[in-house]
Amino acid sequence: MDTDQLLRTLAADNARHAPRVGAVLMLSLLVAAPLSILVFVTFLGMRPDVMTAIHNPFFDLKFAVTLSLAIPAIVVSLHLSRPEALMRGWGWLLLIPVGLLAVAIGGEMMMGPSMPMMTRLVGKNSRACLSSIPAMSLPLLAGALFGLRHGAPSHPALAGAIAGLLSAGLAATLYASHCTDDSPLFVATWYTLATALVSAIGALAGARVLRY
Repeated sequence: MDTDQLLRTLAADNARHAPRVGAVLMLSLLVAAPLSILVFVTFLGMRPDVMTAIHNPFFDLKFAVTLSLAIPAIVVSLHLSRPEALMRGWGWLLLIPVGLLAVAIGGEMMMGPSMPMMTRLVGKNSRACLSSIPAMSLPLLAGALFGLRHGAPSHPALAGAIAGLLSAGLAATLYASHCTDDSPLFVATWYTLATALVSAIGALAGARVLRY
């Protein structure tokens, strides 16, 4: 059997099992989520002024950004679970949070913030952000990779990287409720660095775990 015929066979088989991949992925994330929540509750917890913070549009924006990464990344992951799938035409979905942050940063600049730019960028929680998001992401990443193994991605490292993005997006949604740094500059810098780290881990793991 040549390579093209093998890919066609895998594609046909995966088409029949596509709903199963999605179901297993969702179930795996649900199983992994309590571990991430346990890390959050044990070491972080909600910020003490959360009831006041919800009236700050930049606090609310953090959740819009993290979920606009996680949800499209889940969609792209399911797409990449098919052996013939390519990123062409799908990558724009992952740019939604970038657009939101760009608009928010522009809005913050026009508001004439009281704190200097470097103070807003560095914040008070940069170190916690870089450690907490990856820590809460790892159980979710393991669950995502387990779910995607039920497909047949032809680009396992890429599929693993996108699994890292969805895991980091979900973990960052949890972390956002703890973080007292609400500036879009902080989110664009430190959340992005933490997410990139998880995505790199996902790519390395996916290259091994998702190979068929």
